Amino acid sequence: MTKPITILVVEDEMIIGAKISLLLTKLGYEVTGIVPKGEEAILYIQQNAPDIVLLDIHLRGQMDGIDTAREILKEGHKTVLIYLTANTDEETFNRAKQTRPFAFLSKPIQPQELQRTIELTVERILVQREVNLQEDKPLPQETNEELMLLQDRIFVSSKNKLVKIFINDILYLVAERSYCQIFTKDQQFILSVPLKSVEHKLQTAQFLRVHRSYLVNIKAIDEISQNYVFINKKAIPMVETAKEELFKRLNKV
Repeated sequence: MTKPITILVVEDEMIIGAKISLLLTKLGYEVTGIVPKGEEAILYIQQNAPDIVLLDIHLRGQMDGIDTAREILKEGHKTVLIYLTANTDEETFNRAKQTRPFAFLSKPIQPQELQRTIELTVERILVQREVNLQEDKPLPQETNEELMLLQDRIFVSSKNKLVKIFINDILYLVAERSYCQIFTKDQQFILSVPLKSVEHKLQTAQFLRVHRSYLVNIKAIDEISQNYVFINKKAIPMVETAKEELFKRLNKV
């Protein structure tokens, strides 16, 4: 049975915290707690180990959100951090960035933005769980080899055999530590090679690294918004530099 994804909200404005909790609950997620202080959040995480922490960056008290995040990381917790913030100056942003958050959500929280961010975060967690399961199993010899590339297709190792994937059928790839995952319309494959290696193999204008964790097939993009591209109804985060490169390539088509 799959363990449900659990979420902790750390917000000193309890009305805002309750509103976020209600939105998440309506979306079908399990919010296990709302706490107003960093010290309480650290104690809660020690006892309950939530998968995701929505953390107000400007917590009042002795510890702000960034101090809290640093302590969480120092203690080695595996929870995924998402910052909540109304206004963040450059200095604060740079401090926050050092704690390696998965995302920043701007206040007031927009339901659609919250939904997309949590969906992406949950996908990352589920991929990591699958990778952990794979790590616990002895890998067949061929999975330690690089994937094979032949003009319009690649061959990847899956269940002790090589499987052909046409390059045009690849929608996007997701990085996870030393592994990566390939998504097509109907299938997904976990590879025991880093995304960088696959990106090097797929040296073509057809693929673009839109985020440190995502390599997308430009031909598969259905929609483009301010901070996301959409492929097969999946919202994929996109950094500003990648957006500029994407439009350059699209203008050449």
